[in-house]
Amino acid sequence: MRYWWANQNKTYKNEVHGGFLWSPKTKSNGARNRFYDNMCEIAVGDVVFSFSDTRIKAIGVVTELAQSSPKPDFGTAGIEWSNDGWLVQVEFNELSSAIRPKDHIALLRPHLPPKYSPLQDTGDGLQSVYLAAVPDSMAIVLQELIGSEYSSAFGHLINEVDSSDVAGNEHDTALQGRTDIGATEKIQLVKARRGQGVFKANVRLNETGCRITGITDPLHLRASHIKPWRNSTDTEKLNGCNGLLLAPHVDHLFDKGLISFEDDGTMLVSPSLEGDVLEKWGIPSQLNVGIFRSEQNVFLAYHRSEVFKN
Repeated sequence: MRYWWANQNKTYKNEVHGGFLWSPKTKSNGARNRFYDNMCEIAVGDVVFSFSDTRIKAIGVVTELAQSSPKPDFGTAGIEWSNDGWLVQVEFNELSSAIRPKDHIALLRPHLPPKYSPLQDTGDGLQSVYLAAVPDSMAIVLQELIGSEYSSAFGHLINEVDSSDVAGNEHDTALQGRTDIGATEKIQLVKARRGQGVFKANVRLNETGCRITGITDPLHLRASHIKPWRNSTDTEKLNGCNGLLLAPHVDHLFDKGLISFEDDGTMLVSPSLEGDVLEKWGIPSQLNVGIFRSEQNVFLAYHRSEVFKN
């Protein structure tokens, strides 16, 4: 296990809520950047200390190695960054009591790395740092300062959906044969079909949990396309508004067109669904899950007309 420090002043809300780290591959002038190169050194199980607004506000555990990826839906943040970058999946756990390293710099100063340190000797952060390695001795001090909440970060790893279906593999093979897109796009389109990668990160920026069951732990949720992956354009396949976070049994019903949603959140139930399924799964037959964003409504209209079994 290694330890990392992520300076997320611009992207804290997006990355922590979306469950990822993202950086460009190079500086705007094309030069290498040690703090971007570090993205490719992260391993599954590594710990990430999330630093924002002078405080460590969350702890993360890496769940997937770095992959080439277009920039997630950051909004206005990072408009100057290249669209080609590295994406690392991380499950974050926000701290109820954020710690301010500057208040504890006397304890931390002896353990700061001599090169590529995330902090100055004064305890102030460094704007030029995105992702920096944290020495083990420094990590131990941070763990002690954070206290019991540190261990809770390890209970939120995601088990990725098993997508080894035959039809899916055929889609993957077809993608690999395309010559109109690059390797980065191919990787992320394959991962999007499986509910992973930048698509999953983008969905989590719009949805906080399963609207039907109320479950919010990503361990028990799937990122499901509203407009099916096979019918979507390349852009739509990665669009976070073309997705919902759903519990596996709800994802099954939605994917098969046995339920759908009106724009106002009213759940629609297909007459093709056996009458006792919802009852046995504890799902009310009449339910409103809350309104959707206008961008989501475009995809929901497609689902109602082309997927839902009236």
